[in-house]
Amino acid sequence: MKKEKVRDRIIRVASELFYKQGYNSTGINQIIAEADIAIGSLYNHFASKNDLLQAYLIKEEQDWFEGLEKSIAHLSDSKEKISAIIDYRKKLQQSSKFAGCHFIKIVSEIGEGNAAVSGFAKNHKEKQKEIIREIVHEYCEGKQCSDPDLIIENIFLLIEGAVVTSTITKKNDSFDMVKKMIQGLLP
Repeated sequence: MKKEKVRDRIIRVASELFYKQGYNSTGINQIIAEADIAIGSLYNHFASKNDLLQAYLIKEEQDWFEGLEKSIAHLSDSKEKISAIIDYRKKLQQSSKFAGCHFIKIVSEIGEGNAAVSGFAKNHKEKQKEIIREIVHEYCEGKQCSDPDLIIENIFLLIEGAVVTSTITKKNDSFDMVKKMIQGLLP
């Protein structure tokens, strides 16, 4: 088995802690202890906790889009791709025990106080919407879609709302409702 690199272990441990207990509630000493490293090792890889936060966001975004790509890559039908996006978000909620979206959580915790973090999260959500945009435009080719931009916005907001709702209720039925609503949006 390949040994985990120190930098990767630091990011993995910090990611788990930031997601589980929050960025502000996670101290450097806890990260060092749980990663089983020396303080110097942490600072050899990250100049500050904020730098570690940026690495966390990059890792989570990379993992998120890789998972999404695996979920839709084998599909050719646009409606099935939209459905697969919803299923992917549902699966993420289940696997996290309804802990919610990494990006919503960090912005709600840090707010606009860290422009780099809030900007990263906004950009992440725009990338998600861009994927939906591509799929909807693909779907609308040759069909009577009266307002594709409105469809895109509705799909994005419905999915995001399902994530928030399932985080609060600790149930995934909101995703099933979203699937039914989206079927009504697509002519």
